[in-house]
Amino acid sequence: MSDRDDRWLGEVRWNADGLVPAIAQEAGTGRVLTLAWMNHEALATTARTGEVHYWSRSRRALWKKGETSGHVQKVKDIRIDCDADAVLVSVEQVGGVACHTGHGRCFYRTLVDGVWREDEPVLKDPVAIYGEGR
Repeated sequence: MSDRDDRWLGEVRWNADGLVPAIAQEAGTGRVLTLAWMNHEALATTARTGEVHYWSRSRRALWKKGETSGHVQKVKDIRIDCDADAVLVSVEQVGGVACHTGHGRCFYRTLVDGVWREDEPVLKDPVAIYGEGR
């Protein structure tokens, strides 16, 4: 990619750690699947490959969504908000599982009477996805 091709990355308002929050939204339904973080490399790689990549703050490494599970996120659209400090990626969620817990999305708990309650089913056992050590 030439400097001219990635000038758009300079318009992103990265936080002090060089990250921007990235929301993954299911293209067909508009359902919010997850919130994760992207650095410059993750956003550039996502745009270039058409598959979502994030920055793992805990591992301090770039990771391709679904690299282990096979539940990749195929990019349909990438947007930036009015302040240029958040990214929205419209995706096709392969396999229907977006969360490492085996749920369809990371937002599977609802606050009910002061308690977080799971209100969506596990679609695939995480052990079947990642093995015993997870």
